Amino acid sequence: MKHGGSISAALLVSALLIALPGCQKQEGEGPAEHAGKEIDKVVEKAGQQIEKAGEAIQDAANGDKK
Repeated sequence: MKHGGSISAALLVSALLIALPGCQKQEGEGPAEHAGKEIDKVVEKAGQQIEKAGEAIQDAANGDKK
C-alpha cells in the first residue's frame, strides 16, 4: 500500500501551494489578509496531521506498532 505516502505528499504539496501567496511581502495587512494568514496556518497544521495519520495507517498496515 503505497497510496498513503502518495496521498500525504499530495496533501503536503497542496498545503504549501496554498500558503505560498502568503509569503509575499505586503505593505499593509488588512483584516482579509490577516484572516488569510490564519487560514494558511490552519491548513498547514492540518496537512501535517494528515501526513502523521497516513504514516500511522501505513505502519498499522505493515504490522508496525509505535
